[in-house]
Amino acid sequence: MWTERVRTAVLRHRVAVGVVWLLVLLLGGATAVLGLGRLDQSFTASGGPGHRANRAVQERYGNGAAVAPLVAVVTWDVRTRESAERLADALDRVAGPGARTVSYAGTGDEGFLGADGRTVYALVYPGAGKPDLAGLAAVEEAAVSLRAGLRTALPEARVEVTGVLPLQHDSALAGPGAAALAVKAACALGLLLVLVLAFRSALGVLAPLLLAAVTSVGALVLVEAVAGFAEISFVVVYLVPVTAFVVAVHRWAQPPGTADRSAVTGGAAGAAGAAACAVLAVCPAAFLRSVGVAGLAVCAVGTAAALTLTPVLRSVAGPVAVPRPVRRARALPAVGLVRPARALPAVGLVLLVLLTGAATQLRVGNPEARALVASGPARDGLDRLAAAGVPSGVLNPLEVLVPEGADATEVAARAARVPGVLLAAAPAAWQRSGSALVVVVPEGEPMTAAGAGTVTALRSALAGTGVLVGGSGVVDRDLVDGVYGLLPYAVPLAALAAFGVLSRRLGPDPAARAALGGLLAAGASAGALVVVWQWGPAGTGAVTGWVPLVVGAFAFCVSLERSAASASGGPGWAGGVAAVAGALAVLAVGIGPQVELALLVSGFAAGAVAAVASGRLLVVRAGVRPRSSPQLV
Repeated sequence: MWTERVRTAVLRHRVAVGVVWLLVLLLGGATAVLGLGRLDQSFTASGGPGHRANRAVQERYGNGAAVAPLVAVVTWDVRTRESAERLADALDRVAGPGARTVSYAGTGDEGFLGADGRTVYALVYPGAGKPDLAGLAAVEEAAVSLRAGLRTALPEARVEVTGVLPLQHDSALAGPGAAALAVKAACALGLLLVLVLAFRSALGVLAPLLLAAVTSVGALVLVEAVAGFAEISFVVVYLVPVTAFVVAVHRWAQPPGTADRSAVTGGAAGAAGAAACAVLAVCPAAFLRSVGVAGLAVCAVGTAAALTLTPVLRSVAGPVAVPRPVRRARALPAVGLVRPARALPAVGLVLLVLLTGAATQLRVGNPEARALVASGPARDGLDRLAAAGVPSGVLNPLEVLVPEGADATEVAARAARVPGVLLAAAPAAWQRSGSALVVVVPEGEPMTAAGAGTVTALRSALAGTGVLVGGSGVVDRDLVDGVYGLLPYAVPLAALAAFGVLSRRLGPDPAARAALGGLLAAGASAGALVVVWQWGPAGTGAVTGWVPLVVGAFAFCVSLERSAASASGGPGWAGGVAAVAGALAVLAVGIGPQVELALLVSGFAAGAVAAVASGRLLVVRAGVRPRSSPQLV
């Protein structure tokens, strides 16, 4: 076979091959770090009506749009003219140059007042703030300045500053507690123990780590090259290394001949599925394009490393020690009951199907504000709003861009009549180049059913007026409509592409089972996020929109890799080792109070487990006669 000829040639020139991959790791690593700026860091879905509106607002006003404002919460009697003027003057002075503010002091709208009549909130859009990492950092710094400035200007008032970004920032600053640190340490030690028990030597443990490193670096360089002429999301930075690590551990556990065959087969199948997503997403779904390009790069670089670098490492580390098989105990006869050995696969399959069904109930959006952080300055402000009866929807207001010639006051009046809208105002200072901005404050957060309904109703109420509805509250709606709306086409297309590649090398029956296993793994990983976070004790109410896409793509690719190896005769223990190692690795890195990071790492862990579970239930192993579909259950 041609892979054997490649292995022979590689071993003949092992020093040169090792030097080439070392240069890839060192020079490619430096290039990858320098090229991160090419990736789109906005985490928003491009092409939708909300994205177009936010881009127009950003171009004309330089702030706001997709970036949620800061919310200053002041407990003070603001109904008198003197106190209102002092509040307005303080906001103008401490918000900074280029900032936009709106409050009761400037509009007289009682929607800015709490039920107690003494708590007033103001929306502050800092002068600098774009939906990228640098812009978000500027907003976080502005929150600190705003809090300190208002407390100095209004010493007799109680002042808090909250908002989506300050809540997320406080969550990141909190750091893991003692329990979380203990769990992280246990996961790291568990990872080391799993690798040592599986590979039995120091070089055997380091080899898959090196394979994962060169694959990650090479794939990121390729992705960043594509980002030079096409929009690629920053989410690939999370997808690439985790996928590369699990695949590297799994391939290192294969015998040489099986490793070559499965690397080519699994890599080609994964690349075909990723390419299908990338091609489909030539239309405006940059998220799908990003996931597809990242998967394609990992498969390409990973296969090249498996065929060239792996033989060199094996020649140094020696063969992988195969764990001694455990003798199965004889099953006791059961009268009228299904034997446990036969029942467990059926239970596992049912569980995967149920989790995939739960994925259909996924609610896309940032976690609800109350779930972001338990304590801190921003949480104090949020609690103060809740105590005053102010709904949390004020953290994600909408911005309506009114074109030249249209009456902003009339647009605000029409928006205020939409069900679910707390208030709508047209500040006189919010005008640029003939256009005007109207702020619309909803009662519900955009990830809730009520909040999503308000966005839809507002767009319908303002249809035909020429206005554009933007703001931080429409980003999730665009993600649902523009990206998740393509999944019914992208997912079957990716599965068909993978089936086409696998059927030529493994046969139609194993290929069909492998494709189905990949779909189950992807769906089950997303369903696990719904069960654990959306419905579970954390009660986030929603799952960050891009997380299920990244996690599902990871589970799909890893499942195909395991399927190809098993059908090619790979050892059954390899999938379990790779899954456990991957789950422990991401948990060791990501466990902590930051909700979105915890969502991501738990999704990766669930994806790794779902991939190996679906493979064990559906994949036909080499030399095993395929069972019929009724026999699987």
